[in-house]
Amino acid sequence: MDMTVTAWETELTPINGSDQAFHQYYKEFIILQLLTIIVALVGLAGNAVVLWLLGFRMRRNAFSVYILNLAGADVLFLSYLFIRSLALLFDFDIVISRFLLPVSIFAYISGLSFLSAISTERCMSVLWPIWYRCHRPSHMSAVMCALLWALSLLLSMLEGNYCGFLVRNIHHVWCPVLDFISVAWLILLFVLLSGSSLALMTRLLCGSQRVPPTRLYMTVVLTVLVSLLCGLPFGIHWFLLFWLPNESNALFQLSKMVALLSCVNSCANPIIYFFVGSFRQRWRKQRHTLRLVLQRALQDTPEVDEHGESLPGETLDMSGSSLGQG
Repeated sequence: MDMTVTAWETELTPINGSDQAFHQYYKEFIILQLLTIIVALVGLAGNAVVLWLLGFRMRRNAFSVYILNLAGADVLFLSYLFIRSLALLFDFDIVISRFLLPVSIFAYISGLSFLSAISTERCMSVLWPIWYRCHRPSHMSAVMCALLWALSLLLSMLEGNYCGFLVRNIHHVWCPVLDFISVAWLILLFVLLSGSSLALMTRLLCGSQRVPPTRLYMTVVLTVLVSLLCGLPFGIHWFLLFWLPNESNALFQLSKMVALLSCVNSCANPIIYFFVGSFRQRWRKQRHTLRLVLQRALQDTPEVDEHGESLPGETLDMSGSSLGQG
């Protein structure tokens, strides 16, 4: 994995000895890094708002606990991408990126783990609603988040210690084993994410006992879709660097686009929350704050007609009352 840092932090050199090609390459490089910085700043602002609202302004339920932790993981990942792009633009010491790379792996694995947990638990709540409401532990969300944070931290620190992120010991005997475990965990998370989302869509849209979709369902589906489109390339690129180390320099061009896509993935989550929460609402009738919009995005009860729609705060409380606070 030391090749990862080498590939991502390679100095710009003329391509095929052509100055014109080099200038074109340098121009594209600058544009991509600037786009990454802009998207990262937008994402940091959006996720900071989500953290503030869910952490201090709203009563948390089973799913909002996962959303809160997912926003924290996105903040860490976007912070890494922001600092990395600045380091590439202004030619900072690559040691900065060497020490921050485990942070990116930690944040990426954590975010994917939280999203998989959200999708899996939402699928369970639809497929087995009676068992879910009666037998689910009241603090399951908080316990699961703590375990996922700890597992992600353990994997990232072991990778950093034995595979060359923190020290140069890439040939350590444990490095291939840790690489295999990390990739296997990523594959498992993507399988859970895709399988639970497919089962949820099938249950809600097909069959004789279809369940009407809620805003929470739309939030989960859109977040999973964006993650598969924009977040999956980062995991695939990571997989290729594991198993194709001799080709890692050739993957340097791909890594720039992958970084931008992963940045878009983390930035899109708060946008999805506020889009779903504000969709089909009459903004002229009452003052809609960000807190109310986010509450609507986490609404887990079917909406009635426009004249009899429940208040957002009441709906959120009802959806989380039987589950406690995560």
